[in-house]
Amino acid sequence: MAENEIEIRGLRKSFGENEVLRGIDLDVARGEVVCVIGPSGSGKSTLLRCVNLLEEPSAGRIFVGGTEVTDLDVDIDAVRRRIGMVFQQFNLFPHVTVTENLTLPQRRVLKRGRAGAASVARENLERVGLADKAGAYPAQLSGGQQQRVAIARALAMNPEVMLFDEPTSALDPELVGEVLAVMRMLAAEGMTMMVVTHEMSFAREVADRVVFMDEGAIVEQGPAEQVVGSPRHERTRNFLNRILDPAAAEDPGSTAAGNGHASSGSGKESGSGSGRETG
Repeated sequence: MAENEIEIRGLRKSFGENEVLRGIDLDVARGEVVCVIGPSGSGKSTLLRCVNLLEEPSAGRIFVGGTEVTDLDVDIDAVRRRIGMVFQQFNLFPHVTVTENLTLPQRRVLKRGRAGAASVARENLERVGLADKAGAYPAQLSGGQQQRVAIARALAMNPEVMLFDEPTSALDPELVGEVLAVMRMLAAEGMTMMVVTHEMSFAREVADRVVFMDEGAIVEQGPAEQVVGSPRHERTRNFLNRILDPAAAEDPGSTAAGNGHASSGSGKESGSGSGRETG
């Protein structure tokens, strides 16, 4: 049995009176790809942010690579060096080149020399198919290219785990594929990954396991084909029906219609219908 890279026990997180995470228990094995799905506001992103301590858990314990990151005496910077995170927004430094976006964190955090950092930067830009953009500035790149640079920057730090927080949600639909292709490559290489996503086709194809969250709790988890293809829980089924068939969602005017008001429109929900949640 594969050793767990991430172990989460009894994780709770509250913002004031609002409890966002309600006792999460979850393991991620070394080399496993786990996709976390669920409606907006279900706690998915907060879960990821707690793993690398961008949010401080209210209760519970988290282990990464056998180290308890929730230990009050833990070296937070050392923990974060082991975890790469890619956000919805690319968070690149706009005033420096693509190469410098990759070398600056290495030099400042890992204390790598200039030549060594540049070599690692070139290697990882090649991995994401952007070696020819090394001298470009972020504003000269498409959104998909910027996100691939963000992934390369995270990889340049030699992480043991990669966390992806809806990495394609800010992209135009035609740019999504190039980012997902890089993530498929990482999965094939055996990178341990937790991915918050609304890309159901990616989850079904790449994930070893899919976790469905709602209202701060894990409702259902299992093999991707089972959870996405034949979910057991009604809440999971309802969520996936909305994602996979947006046109079948309840017309927002139906309530008004039921009160004697006419409902306008064709009954089709806006969106690409590509299996991506739009809210």
